[in-house]
Amino acid sequence: MKLVYGVKDKPKFGQLIVFAIQQLLAIMAATIAVPAIVGNGMTASAALFGAGAGTIIYQLFTKFRSPVFLGSSFAFIGSMSAAFAGAASMSLGYLGLLIGALLAALVYVVIAIVVKIAGVNWINKLMPPVVIGPTVALIGLSLAGAAVKDVFSYGPQDGNGAFIMTTNIWASFVCALVTLIVVILCSVYGKKMTKLIPFIIGILAGYAAGLVFTLIGVATDNAALQVIDFAPFKALVADGVTLKTFLAVPEFTFLEAIKGADTFEWSYVATVAVAYVPVAFVVFAEHIADHKNLSSIIEHDLLEEPGLHRTLLGDGIGSFVGAIFGGCPNTTYGESVGCVAITRNASVVTITTTAIMSILIAFVSPFVAFLDSIPGCVMGGVCITLYGFIAVSGLKMIQKVNLENNANLFTVSVILICGIGGMTMAIGKVTITAIACALILGIIVNRIVSKAKDSEE
Repeated sequence: MKLVYGVKDKPKFGQLIVFAIQQLLAIMAATIAVPAIVGNGMTASAALFGAGAGTIIYQLFTKFRSPVFLGSSFAFIGSMSAAFAGAASMSLGYLGLLIGALLAALVYVVIAIVVKIAGVNWINKLMPPVVIGPTVALIGLSLAGAAVKDVFSYGPQDGNGAFIMTTNIWASFVCALVTLIVVILCSVYGKKMTKLIPFIIGILAGYAAGLVFTLIGVATDNAALQVIDFAPFKALVADGVTLKTFLAVPEFTFLEAIKGADTFEWSYVATVAVAYVPVAFVVFAEHIADHKNLSSIIEHDLLEEPGLHRTLLGDGIGSFVGAIFGGCPNTTYGESVGCVAITRNASVVTITTTAIMSILIAFVSPFVAFLDSIPGCVMGGVCITLYGFIAVSGLKMIQKVNLENNANLFTVSVILICGIGGMTMAIGKVTITAIACALILGIIVNRIVSKAKDSEE
């Protein structure tokens, strides 16, 4: 797949802004969902600021050579909830978020030092294409259910940050279908700029369809047709039109964490460490998969240059910086990788601009309100393509694997079935995700059959 914009290319300013908005829309839903799920006063605007700041740190460590955005990590949701549950006060809970993110970052730093000393050959040997290919495919396939669920939902979110299921599936389905078809048509048949911004056009088309249904629903007093929720806009003018209607400072995590210093106890650190440190090792496996996938898309091995030690340091330190502002540890986003794959725009300048834009819009109330008002069904239509491309990227890696060899066949089979089957393991308060379980079992099987595989090949 030939890239339209390579890693070092710089699109024209006007195009750059549009490309950055597209990346922002691709990562937005998941990034603001994490604080909504955790609750406890965490906000979407602070999460957006933290994601932007974390991405810039990541780019600095990777020497601006890895075109991926860092967003709020779903893997740490349980850890964040445990930090609040074990805290004596809300402020101490926020302090716990920072302590946990710091401990997780230290795990990445230690692994980065090991990689710097030992190199990456052991990683390639431990996770060859027969292991990493199906694992990457799983990242996309594991999100398939979430995309389809969003297709049959509408605007408002419940207390867990999920879009509410609609009672009129046809209205939401039509909006999702309009979004999906427009994205496909723009990407396949579009010319020049249209081909490069299929998500923006698709989301606007789906939003327009949703607006039509909503207006009809309001006129006929039919709540089931009201696909778009205007509550975020109403909140801006609830107390009249003031400066806060247009500009507002996000509620940063570190400001609340400072207040918790008075009630800090060292025993609390142990609670936070148990919740965060094991998850960091799980996310490390997903870090490898994401960067292997991105490497195949841009046809350049990121584990070699700028180097796995740099991507780990960037991810770890960037994650901590993201938590300082938004409370949520960050991670490289599959949605961002999928956007690069579909648009064939791997410009790091685009990613950096997206990060800056994410920081700036955190202060712009109307834009945050617009993002919050995009219906779940519209994002579902977009995510079908994004998650699908992630899955296909992994399957493309398997193409190079000889599946006539039973040793390879067993390795791929174990990973796919365990991952798709949702095999998860709970060890205390720590949950090992299905992807991590599948990857670990895949590595074990591959090592067991490696001698037989070498003799057959």
